[in-house]
This record gives sequence, C-alpha cells and structure tokens, in this order.
Amino acid sequence: MKPSNMIFFISDEHARRCMGAYGHEIVKTPNLDRMAEEGVLFTNAYTPSPICVPTRAAIHTGRWVHQTGNWSSAEPYTGSVKSWAHRLRQAGYHTASIGKLHFQSADNDHGFSEEIIPLHILNGVGWVQGLPRKEPLPFDDAADYAEQVGMGTSSYSDYDIRITETAVKWIEEKSPDDKPWVLFASLVAPHFPLLCPEEFYAPYADLDIPGPEIMPDKPVAHPGQNFMSDYWNYQDYFDEETTIEARRCYFGLCSFLDHNVGQVLGALKASPHAQNTRTIYTSDHGDMLGNHGYWAKCFMYEDSAAVPLIMSGPDVPKGQVVDSAVNLIDIYPTLLDGVGEAMDAEDLERPGKSLFEVMQGKHADRVGFSEYHDGGSDCGSFMLRDGPWKLVWWAEHRPQLFNLDEDPNELNDLAENSAYVDRLKACEEKLRAIVDPEEANRQAFEDQAKMIEHYGGRDKIAAFETFNYTPIKV
Repeated sequence: MKPSNMIFFISDEHARRCMGAYGHEIVKTPNLDRMAEEGVLFTNAYTPSPICVPTRAAIHTGRWVHQTGNWSSAEPYTGSVKSWAHRLRQAGYHTASIGKLHFQSADNDHGFSEEIIPLHILNGVGWVQGLPRKEPLPFDDAADYAEQVGMGTSSYSDYDIRITETAVKWIEEKSPDDKPWVLFASLVAPHFPLLCPEEFYAPYADLDIPGPEIMPDKPVAHPGQNFMSDYWNYQDYFDEETTIEARRCYFGLCSFLDHNVGQVLGALKASPHAQNTRTIYTSDHGDMLGNHGYWAKCFMYEDSAAVPLIMSGPDVPKGQVVDSAVNLIDIYPTLLDGVGEAMDAEDLERPGKSLFEVMQGKHADRVGFSEYHDGGSDCGSFMLRDGPWKLVWWAEHRPQLFNLDEDPNELNDLAENSAYVDRLKACEEKLRAIVDPEEANRQAFEDQAKMIEHYGGRDKIAAFETFNYTPIKV
C-alpha cells in the first residue's frame, strides 16, 4: 500500500443509526454516504468509552481507558502518554489538529506540529462534579437539554463553522511535503445543545419525524442502570412534543455536520493533495436520542457505545462493508499504517489493529469493547461484543447478556436465564482477557478519591462552575 496523507474527521455524539449509509430513511448525509460508497463502511465499530474525555485520550494514545487512567471528564489527556501525533511528529511527519480536542490544556504538548483553535476541558479542570460517584452531587443542569431545542444557532454551531473554514483554508494553503501529513479535523455537531441552524433545520421542518425507535414495555430492573438513569434524568424534562422537536433538530445537526465534512472534502478535491489523501470519519460516541427512555450517552446500549466509521481514498476498497468488530483505539495504528510508518516495539504493545489490515480480512475474530467510569455511575460498567452476543458487565452488580441477532433492540436480558450460563461464562472469560473489571473499578475510585482530595473535598467541588456541555472559550 502506497503511503498517503490522512485526514481524520471526528464528530461528537453522532449515533451510528443516524446516517443514510447506515440505513436511516430520513437523515440526509450525502457527503458521508458518498464517502461510504467510495470506500469502506464498518458496521460494528465501538467507542472505548461512551463519554468524550476518556475516549479522546484513548483515541490519541491507542490504549484502553483502564490503561491510561483517563477515567472521567475530570481526568483528561495531558500529553504524558505518547500519542500517534507524538509518534508521527518524532518521525518527521507534519501533524495538525483543528477543533475540539478535549484534553487538559493548550499548555501541554499533545504531539501535534500545530494545534489550531482547540477546545479543551473547562479551565483545565473539567467536570469535577461527577467525581463523587457513590453519593453524587445534584445534576441540576439536566433540564438544559430539553430547554435548548429548536431552530437557531449556538456557540457550538458557530464553532463548527470556524473549524470548517479553518480546515478548508489549511488544505488550500498546504504545500506538498516530502512525507505525508495528517490533519485531525474535529467537529462538535451533532452534540447538544439541539439548536439547529435554519438552513439545516428547514429540510426537516415539515416532515413527520418519528419518535424513539426503542421504547421498552416495562422499566429495566437493574440496580446499576437504574442508578445511572436516575442521575442522567434528561427524560424527566421531555414531553412528546419536545421529544419530536429534539429529534428533528438532531437530524438537522447531522446534516449540518455532513455539510461541513463536505466543505473540507471539496477543498481536498480541488487541491494538489486529492490523489494522495485518505480520509477517516467517525464519532467519539453515540446518542441515545430518546431510545430506551434515555438521552445523550454513558450507557452501553448500541445507540451510545457504537459509532459510525468510514474510510476512503487511494488503495481503500470501494463499496466494501466490514462486519468485524473494531474500535477507535484502532485509529492509532491505522494512521501510522496510512502514512507508511512502520510500527515499533512500543506501538505493537498497544491493543489496536490497523483498519487497513481489518478490511483485508485480518483480525476477524476480535471482540468489541467499551468501559465507563465517569459521573452518574455507582460502579464501572464494561461492554464486550462477541459476534451476536453482547455482555454488559457491572463491577458491583449482576451482568446483562443480549443476543443482537435475535434481539437487536436489546430488550431481552438473558443473563439470568439458566440456558445461557455457558455463553455468559464464555463472554466473561473474553472480557477478563482484556481487563480485570474489579481491579479497574477499584483503581478508578482510588484515583478519583485522590482527585476529590486534590480539589479540596466534596463541598469545594460542588462550588466549581457547572455546565451541561463544555462552554466555548476559544
């Protein structure tokens, strides 16, 4: 495979189902759909953690959250663990980031040759209110989710326009290098607030928008999940009308995102780099969008833990669909592979595999994996996907088991059915080959207790600036 430049697009909170290429009949995403038609569509890609800060650390380091210790939204990446950007810059490649990073601070070296209009966690501190997990602080900001819905603009949509314009200009002005370059273009949409610019709201304004696709007949009787749903109580502020309007705006923001990706792809097509650049598109996690009665992320349901993933460009098969389980930690070796940089011994210690190898049929027996140790949870949760089987392992509660072939909506928990004892044990063994869930859970709480002490205790943390999404201060 010939080395090439790489553009790595990432969005924020894009549910995999909400894209034409993944079969949605309403959401309009022509640029991403075209990218899938001209490249490879991965149908079983997962986030390392269904929350922003831990996942972005995992993406850049190519390591699991339990390996880096970036457990929560107050424990961000600081640059201390080598990233793919460090690795490539040290080898002589130019790497640039434009947009959201959600690391600790621009004062740290994250490895990029240039870091343009970055968004990091608030004040280098982040969401510390989520650290006391066993006895959580009140989450009064939940009401904002349903209140900030409708046609209009937000600091996030304004920021995405800046990111897009900056990326277009960067491509237009970039001269060919002796070595390939990597551009990390990180957009925010369709992350809430669900305020959708008029141009992208209008195509959905008169459509009959369906309600949530998955609504259980009865509440889930699981202590860990119920603890989380009581904390992340966004649903309490939605009625039927607000639910439909929120979904309408989310669909519009998916089109806004698609438009911005299309602008950058258009600049690439008109540039000298067009024949020598591959592209990757994904999102850091999904969005429940009302399914199962939940909004946002954090849960291990497919709408939250699964992500879209597309690749296209030179030497990428056209129109190929890959069903093998992949993960966003695979981005690290994929970028090295794409530019032609050989993996060294430290790279090979990382758990990810190059997506170029996966699309060639290698690593087909891998499992999907995700974990969550952030606010709103009274213990760590871990997801393992093995073929049709999906295990959700709770470090301090009973597990859950689903067969996604027979039960794609994850409504029939088989974990307490005696007929599936062997299957449950087999999935647990594969999970424990990746992580010791009880030890990871213990370590996360130990590290977070130290963080609470560092910030002066529970009362001091409660007095920090609160927010429902990271405010723009760039």
